[in-house]
Amino acid sequence: MNKYPPWKYAIIALTLVIGFLFAVPNLFGEAPAIQVSGLRANKADDAIRKQIEETLKVANIRHESILVDDNSIKVRFPDTDTQLKARDAVQAKVGPGYVVALNLVSDSPAWLTAIGAKPMYLGLDLRGGVHFLLSVDMKAVMDKAVDRYNGEIRNLLREKKIYYSGLAREGDKVVVRFKDKALRDQADKLLVSQVPDLNLRDTSAGEDFQITATIKPEAATRTRDSALQQNITTLRNRVNELGVSEPIVQQSGPDRILVQLAGVQDTARAKDIIGRTASLEVRMVAEELASSPGLDAFEAYKSQSAPFGTIKLTDDRGATVLVRNSLVITGERVIDAQPNFDQQSGGPIVTVRLDAAGGRVMTQTTRENVKKRMAMILVEKGKSEVLTWPSINGEFGSNFIITGMPSVEESKNLALLLRAGSLAAPMEIIEERTIGPSLGAENIKMGQNAVIGGFIAIAVFMCAYYMLFGLVSVLALGANLLFLVALLSMMQATLTLPGIAAIALTLGMAIDANVLINERIREEVRAGMSPQMAIQAGYDRAFDTILDSNITTLIAGLALLVWGSGPVRGFAVVHCLGILTSIFSAVVVSRGLVNLIYGGKKKVAKLSIGDTSWQQKAAA
Repeated sequence: MNKYPPWKYAIIALTLVIGFLFAVPNLFGEAPAIQVSGLRANKADDAIRKQIEETLKVANIRHESILVDDNSIKVRFPDTDTQLKARDAVQAKVGPGYVVALNLVSDSPAWLTAIGAKPMYLGLDLRGGVHFLLSVDMKAVMDKAVDRYNGEIRNLLREKKIYYSGLAREGDKVVVRFKDKALRDQADKLLVSQVPDLNLRDTSAGEDFQITATIKPEAATRTRDSALQQNITTLRNRVNELGVSEPIVQQSGPDRILVQLAGVQDTARAKDIIGRTASLEVRMVAEELASSPGLDAFEAYKSQSAPFGTIKLTDDRGATVLVRNSLVITGERVIDAQPNFDQQSGGPIVTVRLDAAGGRVMTQTTRENVKKRMAMILVEKGKSEVLTWPSINGEFGSNFIITGMPSVEESKNLALLLRAGSLAAPMEIIEERTIGPSLGAENIKMGQNAVIGGFIAIAVFMCAYYMLFGLVSVLALGANLLFLVALLSMMQATLTLPGIAAIALTLGMAIDANVLINERIREEVRAGMSPQMAIQAGYDRAFDTILDSNITTLIAGLALLVWGSGPVRGFAVVHCLGILTSIFSAVVVSRGLVNLIYGGKKKVAKLSIGDTSWQQKAAA
């Protein structure tokens, strides 16, 4: 009667073995490692792996394993001191085309890793790391867009030889003035066809004919969205160069970006790179306004406002520099940047390479402005600083250098920022949290204690109240926990504190199904049914109730998953998976155990299910 066919037991055994294999890597913890990743077209392949092995061998640095994964190579070490020595040695060997970052990898045996059994990723609150919430300056986005359209209108009118008497930006508008109506109408027709994103309004005042251009609302929305996405892409590139596994870089609202880097050991460097929201601008120096030659040429303007058509900035010495409003190029045109040393002075520099369009602009600009000064400007957190403003000694195009770096570390950081891409708009960190590994370890310990304590309390109650059937329920609950951890590991999910809370909640909900089954079996025995029939009827009749209650709970979990965000989604994922595993373990696994205990017996005198005062003995 109460017997499973062999194939059912085989399925249960197979799921338990697979569950154990995929869950057990979570018990081994993490080991210090270095992660070698290729930049741009560089690949972290077998040739680089052999270089790394040879470098470690020559330096007499012991490593435990090397894993080639996608475009990165992870090398595991026994301790952090060895890890730091290895990073310096490997970085010197592979060169600037590769990033060598500190990381943590699973300490599980190699044979488990070979079959794809990996531990869950730990979230920021469990592993430690950094959290940033950045606000994008949308006003700067629109200001830059107006400047861009201003330059585009000027170039179009010059190209078509439509002469204007004045062209200037006024707030969020571009105003073009003409001396006669025919020229204005000709320009109007041209701009309508060539710049469809602008609203044009014609006005006249005596002999002054004007076109006032403003950005259309839909174009403005598109510009803001594009800027936000470009900033997100740029930040992701920077994070990739830091070598962080499983980073979170995502939009949070219409003008905010969330960045979470879990497991980062060098949090100071991560904060410096992510927190530095720098972009590069190249502008011509307004030399016609200089009062004297040399680096103090604009000292007379130190306490004055900038003249019309110029911007007043300062360099690293605090000297005043006047630059033109019009941009030559921005960091968007940079395709590569590397730290280096000046062959003459020996000081740190950054060599920059531009794309084809940027190279053409730079060639034309330098050709027309030989012996004049060009300023390299770093825009960071809404503030602009002139890095260097040297004289143009001759025409150059796609390749140039940035001098004036205060230190080697600063040149490395600037090169990284330029390689990762230019930000479309300045950003400001409005929320910042750094969680140390010790606090993360404490959170893990408290979460483990909560789950283990809850499991023990449930086990004591079930065994005391339901005797042998209670023990079966506890074993099924253990299988449920095993399946849940294995599923999360297979999915490479990120476990957070809310996820641990969901695991603890799942234990309480999962045992509820066994309570329903055990109570149903009790009722059937009390009604006079034989023990064997009571077991079958108890499982069959309790299943509908178990299914209904779990479906309603699953609906609530799916709602959290669909409409929730952040920690709420993490809770919902574990919650929904726990419901599915609890149904399987409470019904299939527990009944398989009961069938093993009672199914081979033709006659069962009584069931060890507690409260024996009302149990009926089986008929002879």
